[in-house]
Amino acid sequence: MNKICVVGLGPGNLDFLTGAGRKAIETCEVVIGGSRQLEELDELISKDCEKYILGKLSEVVDFIRSREGKDITVVVSGDTGFYSLLPFLKRNFRDEELKVIPGISSYQYLFSRICECWQNYTLASVHGRDFDYIEGLKNGTGVVLLTDEKNTPYNIAKNIYQSGIEDIEIVIGERLSYPDEKITKLAVNEYEKLNREFKMNIVILRKRA
Repeated sequence: MNKICVVGLGPGNLDFLTGAGRKAIETCEVVIGGSRQLEELDELISKDCEKYILGKLSEVVDFIRSREGKDITVVVSGDTGFYSLLPFLKRNFRDEELKVIPGISSYQYLFSRICECWQNYTLASVHGRDFDYIEGLKNGTGVVLLTDEKNTPYNIAKNIYQSGIEDIEIVIGERLSYPDEKITKLAVNEYEKLNREFKMNIVILRKRA
């Protein structure tokens, strides 16, 4: 069986897709990904390449096994090592069957945009899961969060402020790497300014000097 190539797409804009990732997508015989991802990759995908839109995860395993012998590329958002499909694939295929090509994560991109290093931050997610970011702020320089429609920048900032912590700045990156990218910075005591609809985003919570 040929190796299943798992490619991190980066923050979204194809300018930030690695050369190795681009080559894997351009030369594969089968490409697997979400509908939005495959649409954005259309210019790179060969007209003879078979496309498979992700749905039920159990079905994608059967699909991959049915295409044994073909060059298969699975595309995931951001980096392969940060809340991606990779752990699921590792549960169903041996490491020897996988070839992983990392991408630029959304948090790496946002830190580059604010000219700051991230090695002392706690990396976490409240996208469909629980994480005590208030407790997390007690250690290190700050916290980075993937968000969702429930855990919005507004709700996050409000919860922090109401917990009694005020020396925190919240940085919100929306639609990162796209032409309509927006980066917002403000103190958590200004959380009411965040009571609005947000596009696809991540949040940095950093302690104010």
